Amino acid sequence: MPNPTQSDLHVNVPLTNVSLSWKQDSDAFICDKIFPKVPVKHQSNIYWKMGKAAWRRTDVKKRAPGTESPGVGWTATTDSYFAEVYAVHSDVDDQSRANTDSNWNLDKEATEFVTNQLLLKRDMDWNARFFTTGVWTTEYAGTTDFTKWSSAGSDPIGDVARWQLDFRKLTGFKPNKLVLGAEVMLHLLQHADILDRIKWTQKGIITEDLIASLFNVEQLFVSYATSTDVDDIPDADVQDAAATYDFISDSKAALMCYAPKAAAMKTPSAGYTFTWNGYLGGNSEGLRIKRFRMDPIASDRVEGEMTYDMKVVAADLGVFASDVVV
Repeated sequence: MPNPTQSDLHVNVPLTNVSLSWKQDSDAFICDKIFPKVPVKHQSNIYWKMGKAAWRRTDVKKRAPGTESPGVGWTATTDSYFAEVYAVHSDVDDQSRANTDSNWNLDKEATEFVTNQLLLKRDMDWNARFFTTGVWTTEYAGTTDFTKWSSAGSDPIGDVARWQLDFRKLTGFKPNKLVLGAEVMLHLLQHADILDRIKWTQKGIITEDLIASLFNVEQLFVSYATSTDVDDIPDADVQDAAATYDFISDSKAALMCYAPKAAAMKTPSAGYTFTWNGYLGGNSEGLRIKRFRMDPIASDRVEGEMTYDMKVVAADLGVFASDVVV
């Protein structure tokens, strides 16, 4: 059954102002903000991974007259990607279109709904791939490795500073991005140490930019996107009553990493997202929306496709902290 139904589309004029759209703000999704996107022409290929040790040692020697200088080089390995194609559609049937009031733009609504589905899927995949244990070289756990930031006597600023020092020792790079679960951010907004640090700033209000500054990172992101796993039920009221919602990301975790603004040769990154823009005119996001006729069901179909593969490129360039708060 199409959703919304005809009865949803033919709205009495006095009720037009109470129509609700539960579309998530695109800012809630974080996948495209953390690691560089690498648009590729082919669905699968190989890419280079430079060795790290060669860049952290020196063979420079004093040169005697008439002798050659020492020869140096670095090692490199390859890895591969395969950009899977993900798809979903929404049908706009002729009867609904003919019975639609002017305040509904069915093609636009279907496009937004399909796009939201794809973005939600991609963010869920990003979290399963990167925002979890067993992925990064360095991991910390609350209580075991540090006092949970929701507990009295905890020191989040000092903890992050120590993690950054260890990060620099291991990689030679300064971490530049920090991703926080929603509950971690909630506790930081109320943490006594942070409130004390910012009390002399304008209005004494904690913002994400202020916390990024306190943690000495260029960018801070909080994952607020939510999802539900309720089955599709034709009756919207029944479906909503059965649904439970949760954050896509582990709300009690944090990820600190280094990732450049754009992918480049000899420029390390904790991760990449390969997007197959060579697939039938897809954009740099690997996203394509098309509309075509489905005569057997007397409908126009709005179909979205998205292609990507998410790869950990340098596990040393990520630090994952679990159970950061209670």
